[in-house]
Amino acid sequence: MKETAPIAGLMERSGVGFGTSGARGLANAMTDQVCYAYTKAFLDYLTGRGEVAAGDRVALAGDLRASTPRIMRACCLAIHDCGFVPVNCGFIPTPAVTSWAMGEGLASIMVTGSHIPDDRNGIKFNRPAGEILKEDEAGILAQAPQVPDVFDARGALRTPADLPPVSPQARAAYVARYQDFLPAGSLSGRKIAVYEHSSVTREILAEVLAGLGADVLRLGRSERFIPVDTEAVRPEDEALARGWAREHGFFAICSTDGDGDRPLVGDEHGEFLRGDVAGILTAGWLKADTVVTPVSSNTAVERCGWFERVVRTRIGSPYVIAGMLAAPGVRVVGYEANGGFLTRSEILREGRRLAALPTRDAVIVALGLLLLAGERGVPVSGLAGLLPPRFTASGRLKDFPTALSGARIRGLREGGVTAVTAAFGADFGPVASLDATDGLRITFASGEIVHLRPSGNAPELRCYNEADSPERAAAMNRRCLEILAGWRN
Repeated sequence: MKETAPIAGLMERSGVGFGTSGARGLANAMTDQVCYAYTKAFLDYLTGRGEVAAGDRVALAGDLRASTPRIMRACCLAIHDCGFVPVNCGFIPTPAVTSWAMGEGLASIMVTGSHIPDDRNGIKFNRPAGEILKEDEAGILAQAPQVPDVFDARGALRTPADLPPVSPQARAAYVARYQDFLPAGSLSGRKIAVYEHSSVTREILAEVLAGLGADVLRLGRSERFIPVDTEAVRPEDEALARGWAREHGFFAICSTDGDGDRPLVGDEHGEFLRGDVAGILTAGWLKADTVVTPVSSNTAVERCGWFERVVRTRIGSPYVIAGMLAAPGVRVVGYEANGGFLTRSEILREGRRLAALPTRDAVIVALGLLLLAGERGVPVSGLAGLLPPRFTASGRLKDFPTALSGARIRGLREGGVTAVTAAFGADFGPVASLDATDGLRITFASGEIVHLRPSGNAPELRCYNEADSPERAAAMNRRCLEILAGWRN
């Protein structure tokens, strides 16, 4: 055995970053040795805090990208070497393994790169109480795990071991979570398309919908990983959904990102709903009294008047979870602009119970939208009409150094209204207010919004816009990206 430098050093040497989304990087940089060390550091951290002890089980699952089985084997070896018992939950969604592990009081690990391309991957770590939060990062990064001499010069396991047999418990519990919460036949008479692509949720989503009586049409399965991003839907996915709608005449089309924690729901025309609108509607369907959401989400959540309180946070699920934990209310829920939905509270509906799940989930959103449409007697395309007419658009400039975007935004904040007016006033008019909760969110006297922030996990500058029509929001986003492109100089 040899002791590595603290994980913070490994992060720098390998190029595999670490944060509250876990470890993430290029798949070829995520060698067996790097993944082993990250996993051992996580478990050493939990052991030091007394949250786990030798002999405990640790749940492990993964998505469908090509590098996932290899990384799972490295994680499994680390679990074993730390004195724990690995439970191979197989290829199931992130919320499925997280939910089951939390119910059993276990730590869990999900190997997934979420929506990013197949040449990248990641490892998400969950404490027995749920996701690691911001305060856990420093403790994990400070670990210096013991690494055995079982890796070659490239960091690959010299003798990879097989994973344990798959335990079906986590998958079965996730399906039962929804089929037990909703009455049988809730979706009878509805033709629901499932865009399968390479989502690890594709089998489960179809099973849940069919179990509730839907006529399920399965489309677009791919054996090659497709990076479906629910915040930036690819034009080819939009074209597929519209074509399928014309061909098949379904009630709605449902999908998720790669690991099943972000929903993608389209209407009978194949037009996808934005995640922050889907979040409002799902919270309304669940009759939440408190909603927690990032500052970037659509302001229709306040304007609709459905909720007793709305709490705004920084962008990222750890901030939403922290906000939910601190918020008052009996039915406290949260959502992100990508549509991922979280529940702090147990939800009771018509005598049926839905256990709290304070991590992003996609299936609850699909079900909520489908059933809300039925309850309100509208097609899925009519759901947005239940809310005040506020529309959002988002875009990003790639290969934009984080330090540069941070400096530019900081300059605007420090310059205040004068600096913001100089940059955007000619296009968007007088400034009404500035919000520095995360990046800089500018509200103009017209009610239109420009929100700027550096990406948290890539060298990108992101821009979010909000206006009273989708055309205006899109036009604002195009103009903002033109302005921001000049910031590179």
